[in-house]
Amino acid sequence: MQGTSLENPAITASQVPPLRPGRAAELAGVSVDTIRRWCDDGRLGTTRSNGGQRLVDGESLAAVLAERHGAAAPPPARSSRNRLLGIVTGVEVDRIAARVELQCGPHRIVSLVTREAVEELGLRPGVVAAASVKATSVVVERVE
Repeated sequence: MQGTSLENPAITASQVPPLRPGRAAELAGVSVDTIRRWCDDGRLGTTRSNGGQRLVDGESLAAVLAERHGAAAPPPARSSRNRLLGIVTGVEVDRIAARVELQCGPHRIVSLVTREAVEELGLRPGVVAAASVKATSVVVERVE
């Protein structure tokens, strides 16, 4: 699909809430220790909560996962559930349609949805979302 990356001025980076390390690990399909190492070596942007807990920047996690996609290990030999929790790694919009990429652990999901759905859900790299799969249809929903 030809289009451009979603640049919606109504959705700013500050509106993408940071992730706790455990959630980031779940979305990336790695251990919390791996997330900590990625934070320590500068691959992931971080902030601190008022209580001092490390929080992971969702956009930087999306970028790392999009980079790693080609080097990802094959998924385990088992069936997947029909709702896959993940993080948006890419969004391209056209006049009517949009292409949304999610990294759900070791699984890369690509879905074609309407531009309106992308805008209403506020989908952009770093946002936590879920892909619901039924036969050949994938439904994307934003998860808070």
